[in-house]
Amino acid sequence: MSLLLSRVNLPGLSPTGRNIWDNIKTAVVVYIIFTRLVKAERHVRARGIVRSVSDIYRWVVQESLLLALRFPAARKKVESELARARLEIEQKMVPQGPGVTRHLSLPEQGHDTEWILREMAKMDEESGSHVDWRNGRVSGAVYHGGEDMQKVIIAAMERYCVSNPLHPDVFPAVRKMEAEIVAMVLKMYNNPNGAGTTTGGGTESIIMSVKTHRDWARATKGITEPEMVVPITAHAAFDKGAAYLGVKVHTIPVDPETRQVDIKRVARAINGNTIMIVGSAINFPDGNQDDIVALGKLASKHKVGLHVDCCLGSFIMPFLEEAGFPVQPFDFRVEGVTSISCDTHKYGFAPKGSSVIMYRDAALRRFQYYINPDWVGGVYGSPSIAGSRPGAIIAGTWAAMEYMGHSGYLESCKQIVTAAKTIARRIKSEIPELRILGNPPASVVAFAAAHESELNVLEVGDAMSKKGWHLNALSQPAAVHIAATRLTVPVVDQFIADLKDSVREAQITPSGKGTMVTLYGLGQSSPVGPTMVGHVAEAFLDTMYKA
Repeated sequence: MSLLLSRVNLPGLSPTGRNIWDNIKTAVVVYIIFTRLVKAERHVRARGIVRSVSDIYRWVVQESLLLALRFPAARKKVESELARARLEIEQKMVPQGPGVTRHLSLPEQGHDTEWILREMAKMDEESGSHVDWRNGRVSGAVYHGGEDMQKVIIAAMERYCVSNPLHPDVFPAVRKMEAEIVAMVLKMYNNPNGAGTTTGGGTESIIMSVKTHRDWARATKGITEPEMVVPITAHAAFDKGAAYLGVKVHTIPVDPETRQVDIKRVARAINGNTIMIVGSAINFPDGNQDDIVALGKLASKHKVGLHVDCCLGSFIMPFLEEAGFPVQPFDFRVEGVTSISCDTHKYGFAPKGSSVIMYRDAALRRFQYYINPDWVGGVYGSPSIAGSRPGAIIAGTWAAMEYMGHSGYLESCKQIVTAAKTIARRIKSEIPELRILGNPPASVVAFAAAHESELNVLEVGDAMSKKGWHLNALSQPAAVHIAATRLTVPVVDQFIADLKDSVREAQITPSGKGTMVTLYGLGQSSPVGPTMVGHVAEAFLDTMYKA
């Protein structure tokens, strides 16, 4: 822009006019330089000098390595490695062999129910490595409320299988159930007079919160270059929402001992373009809770939004105190909290594809809506991303909550949190080679190597995989976590026994070839690692749609 202006000459101007034009050009150049400096200062203030220099160094090294990989020999080697990784992914995910039937076009004639069920059973068998989640060896993923509850949910979903809340006049009961789901969750989080909507999952709830705060800040503060401040342990959905919605993200480190976000660094990162800050109760990686009270004070002081991510804490966090477990404030009773996300399809045991996004008041919720009064098809309005939505999911969620009730969720919280705390306590007392990350208050326990030079904890995770456990690998630091569910409760002793054996195996005979070691080790081993892991992730997503 400044270069373009410097080349513009306006012939025929008087000396006075030329001076004015020169002053305009100078003012524009000064403005551009000033705004760039302000952005740079905000960036450095948020990240700190050391991290900013480190980021620049890492970027330079990464770009240099990527440039080097463009040379034929290096590119050929990388493409070969990626092709091998892609093949391995396909072999694990896509059924192979002459007996596999692929349905790539519509059948000439439709099949009956018996044929369809037989074919589904066949596909389950074809998968080979199909995981039996009922044995309690899966971390999170399946939040099962029991066989009786499953029957209730199926009955409710069958009753409303063709319903669509986009048409409340046609399906008034679905509208009523959706409103009641939101009301019940708002009361759980101590804001009965607040507002909210259901969504298709935690990621959509978080994206809706980012959209709401962005539009609120634009309307009330005139912010056109929005930024938000999130802990490094916050869910990736915040980065996803920011990427979709054009919001700059400042990620803030956590204390290595408490695993809570550094409040001083959060305060330093807030500036005139900040629309919201974020805290978790609890976070996904290590199951710890940020200091929501301190974050609330910052949000109130700077008049920005504060979103508390309770997607994973869902129907555990609100019951901790009554269940007799210590818990720090996290809900709408904390001054400064403007929105909270809660997944009903986790510890609420609702069918998958169900979450609730809550706001302190209805005025803020209106910034979430999309309304188009000028569409030729009529006035169009929707509360969230989707237009048409499955009313069956809403019915199943309502049924699950009515079936469990307060006493059911309270008992579930007691059992699950007791199991998680037992795992943490026994790791501390019986497996000195490992350490627990932070002081997790709820259902997730993450463990890292007590001394990384003596043990690769990702090897431990791979050894646990061989024993049938499906756990989650973490980074920064390398760690493994288990999210306890009701299915975990009866297998705690087996988990500890297998974990002890896996630690010994990782120390004596490390393979160096397991999924955790290969994938997550690559991501941390070099500056170019995350890029390569990204390519592997792309191959994984491509394979998801390989028929």
